[in-house]
Amino acid sequence: MAVIGVGIDVVDLERFAESLTRTPGLAERLFTPAEGSLGMASLAARFAAKEALAKALGAPGNLAWHDAEVVSEDSGRPLFLMRGTVAARATELGAVHVHLSLSHDAGIASAVVVLES
Repeated sequence: MAVIGVGIDVVDLERFAESLTRTPGLAERLFTPAEGSLGMASLAARFAAKEALAKALGAPGNLAWHDAEVVSEDSGRPLFLMRGTVAARATELGAVHVHLSLSHDAGIASAVVVLES
């Protein structure tokens, strides 16, 4: 296995909440219904995760937000469900393993993504 992509993103929780309030429909464009039911800190962490994933994939402009969904295993470990444009790009790059780490504390949310072949 080799690392083929790394992405990181940090989101200011207050600014993110203001953006969702100011822009009607933004949450629906960014998140799946399951993700959209979560609290603000979890939403910000998932937004950071999607941004980090896009960076790890080389930031192609055609990725659809709903094609990367962050879910949690029973243990709480986060992982991506990838489909459509995101799955196609991951396959194109030869990504077999996707590692995801999320955090939120002190007014920020962050995510790191590592893609391995």
